[in-house]
Amino acid sequence: MTLDMIASAGAGEIAAGRFVLRQVRRSDAGLFSHYAGDRRVAEATRSIPHPLPPGAADAFVTRATAPGASEKVFVMDGTATGLPEVLGVISLKPMEAAPGKGGQSEVAYWVAPAFWNLGIASEAVRAMIAANPLKDRTYFAQVFQDNPGSARVLTNAGFQYLGDAESFSVAREARVPTWTYLRKLD
Repeated sequence: MTLDMIASAGAGEIAAGRFVLRQVRRSDAGLFSHYAGDRRVAEATRSIPHPLPPGAADAFVTRATAPGASEKVFVMDGTATGLPEVLGVISLKPMEAAPGKGGQSEVAYWVAPAFWNLGIASEAVRAMIAANPLKDRTYFAQVFQDNPGSARVLTNAGFQYLGDAESFSVAREARVPTWTYLRKLD
């Protein structure tokens, strides 16, 4: 199989080019632990600690699959085109009290290092925008300023730069300068 194959989405999935975005499964915990345990992945996020504590991946799966979970988490799954089952994760976190009411969500994502520079994050973000599963009007995103690749993913998907800020990174144990972006969906 080649990387130019197109994955078709099943029920509850979002087609994203070479892979689908699907709900988290309990069986994903091992690969989450492996990938998120990589210092490079953890330090590119606000919330993943490094080193990854025992049970952290299982706890993430439990939160992501809990009935009524406010954050909508998707796995980038490439099995339909011969790619690995877990390429990364993308999520939407509603920013208002009544999620799904046409409001605002924050987009966050990470891709396993073995799949960096292959356009995986770009495909995932574009697919999320097209599907808009929470029927939002606006998406926000924030990336660390030392991660210009993630900034390019957002600008290439039509996000507009809003300004500089800073956010705490658990893995770095420090506040880190960020760029904030906005994408209007209506």
